[in-house]
Amino acid sequence: MGLTGVLDGYTFVICDERGDVEGSPTEPTGLFTGDTRYLSKWLLTVNGERLTALSVDDLQYYENRFFLVPNVNVQYVDAKYSVIRQRMVGGSFQEQLTILNHSTDPLDLEIRLEAGSDFADLFEIKDDVLKKQGTYYHHVESDRLRLGYQRGNYRRETVISSDHPAHYDEHGLTFRTEIEPHGRWIASIKVITAVVGPTGEDLRIGLETHNRERLALEQDLADWLGQAPSVVCECEPLAQTYRRSLVDLAALRFSPLSLAGAVLPAAGLPWFMTLFGRDSIFTSLQTLPFTPVLSATTLRLLASLQGTRLDDFREEEPGKILHEMRYGESAAFEEQPHSPYYGSVDSTPLFLVLLDEYERWTGDVGLVRELEHEARAALSWIDGYADLVGNGYLWYERRNHKNGLENQCWKDSWDSISYRDGRLPGFPRAICEVQGYAYDAKVRAARLARLVWNDPALADRLEREAAELKERFNRDFWVADGEFYALALDADGGQVDTLTSNMGHLLWSGIATPERAAKVAEHLIGPRLFSGWGVRTLAEGSARYNPIGYHVGTVWPFDNSFIAWGLRKYGFHDEAATIAEGILDAAQYFQGRLPEAFAGYPRALTSYPVQYPTACSPQAWSTGAPLLLIRTMLGLEPHEGHLAVEPALPVSFGRVELLDIPGRWGRVDAFARGRIRTRL
Repeated sequence: MGLTGVLDGYTFVICDERGDVEGSPTEPTGLFTGDTRYLSKWLLTVNGERLTALSVDDLQYYENRFFLVPNVNVQYVDAKYSVIRQRMVGGSFQEQLTILNHSTDPLDLEIRLEAGSDFADLFEIKDDVLKKQGTYYHHVESDRLRLGYQRGNYRRETVISSDHPAHYDEHGLTFRTEIEPHGRWIASIKVITAVVGPTGEDLRIGLETHNRERLALEQDLADWLGQAPSVVCECEPLAQTYRRSLVDLAALRFSPLSLAGAVLPAAGLPWFMTLFGRDSIFTSLQTLPFTPVLSATTLRLLASLQGTRLDDFREEEPGKILHEMRYGESAAFEEQPHSPYYGSVDSTPLFLVLLDEYERWTGDVGLVRELEHEARAALSWIDGYADLVGNGYLWYERRNHKNGLENQCWKDSWDSISYRDGRLPGFPRAICEVQGYAYDAKVRAARLARLVWNDPALADRLEREAAELKERFNRDFWVADGEFYALALDADGGQVDTLTSNMGHLLWSGIATPERAAKVAEHLIGPRLFSGWGVRTLAEGSARYNPIGYHVGTVWPFDNSFIAWGLRKYGFHDEAATIAEGILDAAQYFQGRLPEAFAGYPRALTSYPVQYPTACSPQAWSTGAPLLLIRTMLGLEPHEGHLAVEPALPVSFGRVELLDIPGRWGRVDAFARGRIRTRL
């Protein structure tokens, strides 16, 4: 039986097609918020029997509806009654039960909702390790059931109540009713989750995303869509993908505890519904012309959590930008280092890239001044702690050998970094695209130093260092016999000589030389890397190539969006168009919602993109991919205080109009200042 769900920020419900939850120790089914499962069992029975699903109606990202009839074993017989379960999340979880009597006789029914909470940490489910050390409790009251878990000062509760009289016991609630002929019975059930503080209050009270009602959610979504530019185009699937991306971004927004009222995107459903440095930055870069508010919050929050000390367990260092923040039990008791965890080599230079790109689009020099100290600290980290070998490159090698990440770039699975013959290099490792990010960070920080911080000496030094890095990089990373950039340097300075998508990031960062960029472009759309739907993470023919391997042959939409952007920057319009068209074609097969990754099978072999079995969906940087591709296709670039519109890419989507683009120039008016209008 398939799974379905609803979400609002880091609160989500995943259930079966009947709306039931039977919490698996290895699957993220249930009601979750803040990395904790608050409902692990939620089973509906009528007169002691489970029901049969007819259909599921996804009304909005936060609301869906299930249509059910009595259990059908072999052959359907006209049901005497049907059940509608309508539910929504908005911080809390609400469900309305409606039972329709289709017969000419009254119905006597016992309606039972079996409820349970294991309060599992999401990491325990992901790693299949249930190791609760606290105490479970329950309180049965006349009008509610309270389920709880406590371990020291860590306390979580689930409170279940209804607007209809019910009998509560420690395992759920029961309704007994008689429904008149052709009548209906309706009851609403509310499930409230609580992070209980020392004095018994919910510590999240006051957060914008806590305990919201339907009207507030509807208005919030309408406001969100209304603030974004409008896309008018002849290609309806492209318009649908654009809207779906905006709606999914709305669904993934959450309000962090430290910045109440501000929002930024969680990384992806179901495993990554929290703050990630790299993911939030990439998503903000993709969406800047459309939803610049995400960038401002991301920058402020990451700056507030920037590393200030040396901590081997969390891999924290002064100036370093975090990798991941978790709120569950395992992080609270330091069984995991994610409180926060800093095991990322690329978040810090990307932070500087986003700061500059944000100012280019918005003109918000105030934020650049506000974060000057954090930006300088990030630059110091790049030159100091990141250079483990002392040769001017950014390297990584984990210091937390118990549960730190081995690979600390965006391809962070264990086997993602390999030589062409399949061997894995030792540590430390210097990944190619990270050097590109560092180059871009220095170029951009030099601009900010000269423009905003009034420090021309720093600007001159950064520009000189960036030029030296570019020259050194093109000497050390170029694989002469293959004419491509190496994936990485190993601990001995040797080339990890694998053909991968990583070199596509060298284009948008600008570190590739023009003549070598031409060879990179040729490889990116060649048959070994390009599947017909998109660029594979690892080239076909490599020893570890696997079209359904997480980072060793799949196609990642986010990866492709940045590759296309980079190709455009170097003037490879046809190649950028090929990638943009492939990814946006693939989006149609996913109802406009691009997943985290999909299989790298050749398009000639499959008439549709094959799903990757455990891909997150929605996932923030995949949701952002169509937005960056639209920007790339239309040729929109901020340039010295105005919006430059370059020639459109040669793709076959017909006329596209992007109206009311926000930025430092105000919102571009469709008539008074000329409509941005391009034929694709």
